[in-house]
Amino acid sequence: MDMKGEYIISYIIIVCLEWGCTKPYVPDVIASSNNYLVVEGNINTGTDSTIIMLSRTVNISSGVNSIPELNATIAIQDDQNQSYNLNSRGNGRYVSPVLNLDPTREYRLNISTSDGKTYVSDYVPTMISPPIDSIGFTIQGNGIQIYVNTHDANNKTHYYRWDYTETWEFHAKYFSSYISNDTAIVIRQPSQYIYQCWTNDISTNIELGSSAKLSQDVIYEAPLVFIPSTSEKIETRYSILLKQYAMTTDGYNYYSLLKKNTEELGSIFDAQPSKLTGNIHCTTNPNLPVIGYVTAGSTQLKRVYIDNSQLPNHWNPTYPYNCELDTAFYSDHRFKGLNTVLEYLVPLPNSQIPISAIFEGSPNPVGFQYSDIDCVDCSVRGTLTKPSFWQ
Repeated sequence: MDMKGEYIISYIIIVCLEWGCTKPYVPDVIASSNNYLVVEGNINTGTDSTIIMLSRTVNISSGVNSIPELNATIAIQDDQNQSYNLNSRGNGRYVSPVLNLDPTREYRLNISTSDGKTYVSDYVPTMISPPIDSIGFTIQGNGIQIYVNTHDANNKTHYYRWDYTETWEFHAKYFSSYISNDTAIVIRQPSQYIYQCWTNDISTNIELGSSAKLSQDVIYEAPLVFIPSTSEKIETRYSILLKQYAMTTDGYNYYSLLKKNTEELGSIFDAQPSKLTGNIHCTTNPNLPVIGYVTAGSTQLKRVYIDNSQLPNHWNPTYPYNCELDTAFYSDHRFKGLNTVLEYLVPLPNSQIPISAIFEGSPNPVGFQYSDIDCVDCSVRGTLTKPSFWQ
């Protein structure tokens, strides 16, 4: 092909990418109705419970991420034919209490689903995680980068995986001093305050670290999560509970490929999706794909707190809703003397919440400032109960 022909093809590709002249293409695997079993979890051999999540894949166009696999039976089996059953906790969650399993054994899962199929994972060795040395953060532009430090003095781990739970304290946009009792507006008591809340989130990205190419088994400032300066997470106080797993080489390679396939695709310059092969197999139909990789071992936990006072004082969180104040009066001149307090604020349930009283020289309120519930009641997005671990 001459240079002119190559130029024309390149031009067509660029135009098609820029203007979308190609016909939408839905691959058969996306359009198919296959619902493959997905297995997630770690057989915990230490002083923590084992939690295994079972779900089913769904069509990309279905509007949901996955479907929980219910009414399955799961057992942990060791290489000496000992078996330990897990109990269903609903929503595809199967749990075993602390087992303190023998770390010299190898373990696998045996799963029977309600459709009559059985699945087993390969036996995997027990991996014992070294302690987490520290969790810290650095200021990076308009945000903070949280990182982890760890090491194995015995030089045996080399491959690490982390997941975490974030918890943070936040406030409503406005503090409400008044409340409706469905008959009148009265002063809100401290037990009825709805200004201070807590909420949490769990990690969704795959966080990995490796020291395999280093002379020492040391992980230094491995990035975990970036929090923008405008985030409510760091408005007042933030906490992260980090869980650390030690990985086998095969387990690390599986999660690396999963991360590449799920987090690092999206442009024509990214790596192409690769076939993902886990260590779980369907014994009733060996050709049936199964998604997941079962690991075994003890984990390490560490929690740290970050206070807003540790951050630049010019950072301000962005409230997630557009909030405005409005007014209501017992005799509202804007509406020919209508009692807009009774109209807007008293009836329950009510999405408008009184904030402060308007006196206008009178010893008793003549009206109230108010705003939408999303701007006044933080429990819409969190809990009013302080977590038991909160310091």
